[in-house]
Amino acid sequence: MQLNPLHLKVATLLQGRLFRIPEYQRAYSWGTRQRNDLFEDIKEVARSGREHFMATVVALARDTRAIGADEYRTVELVDGQQRITTLIILLKAIEKSLSIEDPLQEKVKRETRELLVKSDEHSLILLQTNHDSSNVFTKYIRTGEIDTQPAITAADANLVSAARECERFVHNWGNDKPLIELIATLRNRLSMIYHELANEATVYRVFEVLNSRGLDVKWIDKLKSQLMALIFEHLEGGTRTEAVREMQTAWQGIYRTLGLRGDLGDEALRFAGTWALKSRPNRIISQEDAATELTKIAGTELRTIAGVGEFLKVVVEAVNELDGNIRLRAVTRIVHARFVATAILLRKFDSETQKKLLGVWERVTFRIFGLGGADARHKVGEYIRLGFEIIKENLPAEKIAEAIPRLGEGYSISEVLKGDWSDCYNGWSEELRYLLYRYDEKLSFEAKEKLNIGQWNKVWADEPSRSIEHIQPQSSGKRYIHHLGNLTMLPPSVNSSLKDKGPTDKATTYKECGLKATIAVGRTITNGQAWTEAAVKARTAEIIAFIRKEWSD
Repeated sequence: MQLNPLHLKVATLLQGRLFRIPEYQRAYSWGTRQRNDLFEDIKEVARSGREHFMATVVALARDTRAIGADEYRTVELVDGQQRITTLIILLKAIEKSLSIEDPLQEKVKRETRELLVKSDEHSLILLQTNHDSSNVFTKYIRTGEIDTQPAITAADANLVSAARECERFVHNWGNDKPLIELIATLRNRLSMIYHELANEATVYRVFEVLNSRGLDVKWIDKLKSQLMALIFEHLEGGTRTEAVREMQTAWQGIYRTLGLRGDLGDEALRFAGTWALKSRPNRIISQEDAATELTKIAGTELRTIAGVGEFLKVVVEAVNELDGNIRLRAVTRIVHARFVATAILLRKFDSETQKKLLGVWERVTFRIFGLGGADARHKVGEYIRLGFEIIKENLPAEKIAEAIPRLGEGYSISEVLKGDWSDCYNGWSEELRYLLYRYDEKLSFEAKEKLNIGQWNKVWADEPSRSIEHIQPQSSGKRYIHHLGNLTMLPPSVNSSLKDKGPTDKATTYKECGLKATIAVGRTITNGQAWTEAAVKARTAEIIAFIRKEWSD
């Protein structure tokens, strides 16, 4: 493997190149923390006057393009795209802030603009990013306008945040020091090790070797490079071309599904790797072990290599589907319990069968982990073995329906209802929100009315504690303020507006909130019943009766 790494300052790296990020790469995912770290590094470099090594960049050389009298090498970024993207956004923020009245600033402003946007008929920009569905990045680099349209994706929203944070950093810098000093620091004091390779077979191996240590690169990204390297190592000619195309399509789908949800990608990788095992496991394996197992079964043939990429794609889609279902997501965040639900989704049963199986999973799982208070140490082997069998043994739907209830052994409804329900607020807010959501469903059904999805979406969109309403306020000091019967739900903005008002003062708001259970409390109070400990216990008994019926063994 012949390498010729170059130690380049940012100014040299950005000259004479057009950077591209293919669709099969991860979207821009740096957040505020990473950007702030970069800003702090820049400030320290300016203070100390020393050069600062930032990172390693790996690129695949594609072609050379003439623009006017200049030639530009087009390269695809394989590693380093997050840092390069942020630096280019920062350069645009600086260019916007430079004055045209000052001759030096005007000269630097023009040079920076010409660096970022090439003066050809297409106005090519220095970096063509990916997954930019609303052209947020392109528009900002070309015009300096920050697009804040409400329909943008999470990836687009992150680019908007990056532009705003970079502009704020530049503004604050300009209040203390000249902007010329800032751009000089970026150009001449920041440097990177740059690997540019023309051989696509080599570039993924370089990426793998450079990132074999440390935690900077996610394992799901390392797996992609390992699979691409296998294609170039073992396949030839048209077969290789077909395999590259299939793999790129699979990873484009994976990254589009994940967006900025790296945690879902981590979970999907672990699930896929666990299902790749030959023998039945007792735990979900780590991301590193999962990448190893998937690489192992990828083998050396087109069918198996492409199969791993496609399998991971469908697992990512199933994990995302589970997370996107508010009701199912709220059942539990226990990973081995989600493993079984994901397995059911992967089997693609008909809609009625899938609904039935997920309903059984939901009922048993919430009884164990929500009502029963079990933590992540409980029922690990049982859930993992069942989830494994659903996929690996193609377990029939009727067998799955029989197996899931057996997971609940030791957590009968009579056992989980033995508590006194005196504190359902501290440490139980997620579970309480789900329980009261289900209770609202029940009341809406009995009233032959539709659940108020609009109001519940507001509740789900924020931390549960911001929506949990104490009917008798916490400031009252009553010993039953955290009791199940004294807790109800309100959209966060409504909840915060009530502050420490007493039950009678809040009753009218309750009746107008759109949530059936809370409306019922408001009606009870306005009908003249005092909200005493007896009223709280009576409401608790009603909810427990619902729990006993809904989550029976």
